[in-house]
Amino acid sequence: MKRYGSVIKVREEKLEEYKRLHASVWPGVLNMIHACNIRNYSIYYKDGYLFSYFEYHGENYEADMAKMAADPETRRWWELCDPCQEPLETRKEGEWWAEMEEVFHTD
Repeated sequence: MKRYGSVIKVREEKLEEYKRLHASVWPGVLNMIHACNIRNYSIYYKDGYLFSYFEYHGENYEADMAKMAADPETRRWWELCDPCQEPLETRKEGEWWAEMEEVFHTD
């Protein structure tokens, strides 16, 4: 299992819409997240930023993320969520959410 943390800005005028969308995530999107070996997924908000955390339990992260990106229902979900978000200028090329470095963990 590998832990992932990432961050993105949320557009102030879209925050309530983003919260409303995530209050009732589509079942097909949730099923795809699970099918792609993601567990314990959370998104937090603070001062204009969204922080996500999840645990990946699969064998091939890139393949699972490609599978998720190819799913039509997930793509429609992203079309609703993406306008609410503003990627960080410091993100790596190809990232939407900027991956964060884990500096501490304890079980």
